Amino acid sequence: MAGAGGRSWRDLLAGRARKRRSPFGSAAELQGAALRLLDQHQNLAELLLEVGDSAKPGVQDGAEPRGVSPESFIVSVLQEQASKLGVPTATLAAKNALANVERICQDSASPSRAPLLNSDQRGIISASFPGRCQKRLTCLLQTVKDLLANNMFCRSLFCQEMWKMKEPPVLEAVWHLHRGDIVGLAELLDRSPAGPAAVEWLCSSLCGLCEQAGDISCGDTELAQGILSDFAIVFLQHGFEQAVELGRKVEFQKVAYICRAVLQRMLAWVLDAVGKEKQEDVSMVQAARFWLNVFNVSLYGSVAPLDSLRQFFRHTLTEVLTYNPVLKVSDAIQMQKEWSFTRTSPLLTALYRKLLVAFSVKESICQLQQVLESHEVNWQHVLSCVSTLVVCQAEAEQLFKDLLSHLLLKAFGNYDMENMITAFLIARQAALEGPAVFMPYSEWFKASFGSAGGHHGSSKKSLVFLLEFLSELVPFEAAPYLKVHIMFPPLVPSKHRSLLLEYITLAKTRLADLKVAIEDMGLYEDLSAPEEAVQPQAQALRDVEKALQIFENTRKIPTSVIEASIFRRPYYTSWFLPALLRPRVLPKTPDGRMAFIDSLKRADKIPSNLYSTYLQACHAMKEKVLQDDSKAEPSHSKEPLEQLKAELAVLRTLAVQQAQWEEVAAQLAVVSDRLRRVLGDSSEDNEAAPSSSPVRVALPAPGLAACPQSVPAPGLAACPQSVVDLLLTSFCQTLLAASSFNPPDRQGPCLSLLVKMMCGHRNLLPALLGRLCQLICHQGPSLGAAHILGLAAFVVHLSECRALIPGVEATSGASQAAPGKALSVSEYWSSLLVCRTEESFAFCLRFCTAAAAYLMCKFSSCSREDFCALVPPGLIKKLQYLVPRLSLEARGVLCEEAKSALSWSSLSCPSLNYRRASLCLWRQAGFQELLKEKAFQLSFREWLLLELEVCPEKDILSASERQDFHHWAIYQRYLPAPSAAGGCDGDLEKACAVILNAILDSSQSFRLDLGACAQSKTSLSPEMLCRLQELVLELKCRPKLLPGCSAAQRHFLFELLQGRLTGRDPEHGSALGEQLWRQQELLLHRRILLGLPASTLVTTCWKGNKAVLDCDSFFCFVNSELKNVSSRGYALSYGITAHFFRGLLSASLDCEDAAEGVNQALATCQTKCPVVLLSAALWWPRLEAALCSQWKRLFGAPLAEELARLRGWHSSASRFLCSGAAFPVSDPPWLSAAFLHGAILQQSPRGRGTEALERLGTDAEQLLVALLFFSLLDLISARIAPKEGVDFQTSLEWSLQILQCLQGRGTSWPLLFHSAEGAPGRFRVLRSAASQRHTRLLPLAFYSLTPSFQQELLQQEPTFLSVALQMYIQLLQLFVEGEVLPQSDRDPTEHDPLELISAARQFLLGAIPHCPAQSLGNIQPLLSTCEELDPELAATLLHFSRPAVDVELEEELELF
Repeated sequence: MAGAGGRSWRDLLAGRARKRRSPFGSAAELQGAALRLLDQHQNLAELLLEVGDSAKPGVQDGAEPRGVSPESFIVSVLQEQASKLGVPTATLAAKNALANVERICQDSASPSRAPLLNSDQRGIISASFPGRCQKRLTCLLQTVKDLLANNMFCRSLFCQEMWKMKEPPVLEAVWHLHRGDIVGLAELLDRSPAGPAAVEWLCSSLCGLCEQAGDISCGDTELAQGILSDFAIVFLQHGFEQAVELGRKVEFQKVAYICRAVLQRMLAWVLDAVGKEKQEDVSMVQAARFWLNVFNVSLYGSVAPLDSLRQFFRHTLTEVLTYNPVLKVSDAIQMQKEWSFTRTSPLLTALYRKLLVAFSVKESICQLQQVLESHEVNWQHVLSCVSTLVVCQAEAEQLFKDLLSHLLLKAFGNYDMENMITAFLIARQAALEGPAVFMPYSEWFKASFGSAGGHHGSSKKSLVFLLEFLSELVPFEAAPYLKVHIMFPPLVPSKHRSLLLEYITLAKTRLADLKVAIEDMGLYEDLSAPEEAVQPQAQALRDVEKALQIFENTRKIPTSVIEASIFRRPYYTSWFLPALLRPRVLPKTPDGRMAFIDSLKRADKIPSNLYSTYLQACHAMKEKVLQDDSKAEPSHSKEPLEQLKAELAVLRTLAVQQAQWEEVAAQLAVVSDRLRRVLGDSSEDNEAAPSSSPVRVALPAPGLAACPQSVPAPGLAACPQSVVDLLLTSFCQTLLAASSFNPPDRQGPCLSLLVKMMCGHRNLLPALLGRLCQLICHQGPSLGAAHILGLAAFVVHLSECRALIPGVEATSGASQAAPGKALSVSEYWSSLLVCRTEESFAFCLRFCTAAAAYLMCKFSSCSREDFCALVPPGLIKKLQYLVPRLSLEARGVLCEEAKSALSWSSLSCPSLNYRRASLCLWRQAGFQELLKEKAFQLSFREWLLLELEVCPEKDILSASERQDFHHWAIYQRYLPAPSAAGGCDGDLEKACAVILNAILDSSQSFRLDLGACAQSKTSLSPEMLCRLQELVLELKCRPKLLPGCSAAQRHFLFELLQGRLTGRDPEHGSALGEQLWRQQELLLHRRILLGLPASTLVTTCWKGNKAVLDCDSFFCFVNSELKNVSSRGYALSYGITAHFFRGLLSASLDCEDAAEGVNQALATCQTKCPVVLLSAALWWPRLEAALCSQWKRLFGAPLAEELARLRGWHSSASRFLCSGAAFPVSDPPWLSAAFLHGAILQQSPRGRGTEALERLGTDAEQLLVALLFFSLLDLISARIAPKEGVDFQTSLEWSLQILQCLQGRGTSWPLLFHSAEGAPGRFRVLRSAASQRHTRLLPLAFYSLTPSFQQELLQQEPTFLSVALQMYIQLLQLFVEGEVLPQSDRDPTEHDPLELISAARQFLLGAIPHCPAQSLGNIQPLLSTCEELDPELAATLLHFSRPAVDVELEEELELF
């Protein structure tokens, strides 16, 4: 009760006590007087507001009024008043408290009955009454609490009376009663007389609270959030109680109804606001967004059971999906492209994301499936929920694929259209979000119906069901989906083809109605887009690029282009050809486009007038190239790029705030949408290239500073360069910003999702990978620490997204480096890190260290299996190569205490020593554990290939340092290591084999040299060859076989070389290419053999108790392979010949009798490998001095008998030519002929050789035939190897002279041209000694001799005609098979192959009539082949080979 001036009763009493002396004699008298006074003037309602806080008030002099308790006083007053009125004290207190509440609520200054109290009502200092403390509600609450403590307050009556108030209570007042544990909201609702009225009051109050929340001070916002949170907990606890608890609290069933009703009404209010969001009703949207705080999972904590929370969220999700289902399926088909994630109301997506937090992705999709199966749904809400799931949940893609399969299975199992349409709508909706999150619609349609294993293939009924379903969709379909169904139709049996054609006809009619001409559809159009169809001009440009790619790979006009020129003439002539023949400055060297145009012109696929116009336009452009280039560049609006930049900046701010990470996926969807606009694509352009189509990146020519040319879809022109730079810059900035707050493992998913989003834009990949190539290959050494960190992290995430990136085909200029072979993205960027020079070594070390450190820190929480799957093997292997090479400390055994950690923050320090950083990373226990994984172990072969790439003159190591490194790697690291770890198990032969194979593979490989011109590496590494020599010499020190062992030591070297040639799988390429590879391989084999010790070629074995020389392996290799790279045809090169003889003499040291060993080896050589002796005969003038000197040095004895014989044959030949002495023909005669032929080549002009031929004895026929053979092979050598010093005309004249001498002696020689198997014994050795190419070209030599063929030869040699015909057939076969017939370098028209074939044919036609019957009888086996190649000649042969009787009978018949 307040006195005058607003002073309290207690203040008055205290004041009076100070002013005068009390007239009362005792405290009892004073108390009685006070009670009488109060009884006359008391006001119970005001009395309840007198108690403030629990602190006892003091008086001015500091003394406390003894014996006076405000609480007990109020209780006594209430009791006395209640006794007078005859009511319970608790009832009286409740009614008076309610009167105070009603008065407080009525005193609100807000005329609209706002849900929040004003400052005066709450009991805070009022600005209108300075110095006056307003304690009304606060005092009341404290007093009521005291009464409750004394059991003097009736809650039930208070609740009942509250609902009888004239105006509903203010929401905040109810919240204070609830929060002060005076009257809970649930108890108040339970006492409500009418549930709907309570629902209406709560909903209107809550809506007002949400609307008011945006326009109040910060403190009141927190108050509003507190009210909403506390009431939301009550709604959840009572509206979604578990069944057991609900059964125990029957009295609260009304409360459950009210709580559910309120939540449902408020949800409907939010969903109505979603529809008004596009009407820019900002206030309503803000109010609805405030209500969404109810769905924060963190709000409920432990106050509500998890099951109740999940039930609440599940119920809410169901309500959202089924709210106001007015849209039909046909509407969904037509409108679903407007419901993608970026186009959906942010309010709705925010609601989904809050609801889905309570469930796993699988549970969310199961709930979605359950709703679809049991309710009528709002398709806009359902499909926008699908988009939210696939964008925000990485695991959703596979789960939706499983759901689609389940829906199709049910649809075809029951022929249920509902499941069918649901599957199609979900597949299309998920595909709308781009390939980064879900497969394109075209791929899904092909995977589901494009094979015989599809659901529609089980029966005709299933097929009809599918086609009827697709037909029903046609009136509502967008053009892109119809194109998918037409271009990738379901696979149907041929007998049901008519059913499919009916649908295709219907779809084409619909396209015509949409004014989309089917004739304008592209040749390679991937038609998965939900947007409008791409314009024919852009599609034609894309088709041209794809056709060029196919043409460059196959060198053939693509079938689709040929078909279009015939069956789709309008599109071909109106769109494709103009796109192909766009004017440009033609390059000096014809590129792929020029070759393609030329092929089309030769095939009459380009009209002459159009081709002429194209050439004129190109010529005009050449004159004005700069001006035309500037005009030709497409102009791109800066506005979309600025929007993209702004959205990337927003993304960067989200990445550094952990509380905002849940917003990253949604923001990335916005970034993706902005990026699509910048690129000028509809969303179908992201799907234009099939997922299996490789990304082509054209690498720059050496010395060019320009960025590598990408080969994008035509829609991308100059803009991607700036876009790629912006994306990479944003990535690096985001990484650095996030790293300033947290290490990579605590930076959230932003960077991974950003790179994944980039990979989803297929048209961006070529430019992105091309820019990556430029940064690594051209700008790498100049990049700073921050740039390297960003680039390294980017490629790590690029490898993480490798499943989204098809293979990468790197091309150099107009030629493709490896046709048909595409690298994975990890292999691609790993191949760019080439270590050749000092600068490249330093950059690679920095880059790989940064990438590995980021990788190990970023994914440190992954399981071992998942982590290993993420790590690019090339990165770890590159570090295994670099760190030990550049740091001596890494070559030792690590101590446990040395395994320190590398600080991530230190990597961004510009002064960082990267050698120390890499060594620190190397010593980490985690990295060392990673090296134990088989997939990441750098094998000996891989180490060798990396080392063989180094340019020694530009190496970061000196020659001596490099040698030390080689010795450590070979002898300490790889030779003793087990094969499971990439080592050699201590096996020297295995080590030699690995080195040899690596040297050969490195030399043969045609790889992209990013620092120099791309060229075939034909030079062998001298240093690595030295390492091989060291191992081979060490291998020679192994124990010899014991006497009595008949087996020879296995010659692993020749086995290895032979195995490379026989075990090679033919690649997809031309036979000529394979032939050139084999020739190059053999040349390398020969060079390696020359680089190894000569004794390597010969081994020893035991025969009985004698050690003998074993040359069989060498002989076998020479006969099968080595002779075929000889340019002389019948002799090996001087180098390999001299090397063999040196090795033979050296190896003979192991024999007891060296001379006997050499004699036996050379005697064996006559039968097993005559080409070695023929080589000795050819090179003896150079060979003799070296062999004699070596023999004398080794043995000091006369030459071995066989060596002496060779020297004697050479001396005899020289004397025969010089002094006219007789030439003894020894056995074998072909060896004497070889020495004579060599002597003629070395000493005598050919004119003197003619005289020498006449002086040969009568027993020299076989010698003359051998001379003819050697001369003919020289004639061929003069054509295929003119630099060997053999003149064609001189060899031809010499051959004609020998042939004339043979004919004069009547010696048979034609059988010399039979195959080695069919030749007589005396000629078989000669044919077996010739190389394969010389043998194939023998027809060329044979028909070069036609001037000396005499008519008598036809009569004297019965086999001549069959040999001549066989040579002619082989000549034709060479020409038909594309064999390059050699011509003269001086005059290409001389001895033209066609002229030679014509001359050979004329010779045969002229000779056939003069051949005896016996000769004609020998040609029967050749007639069938001849008839295929030359029917006219075959008819002539057949005519003259008939018996004479048949000819006479034919003449008689002609008479009649």
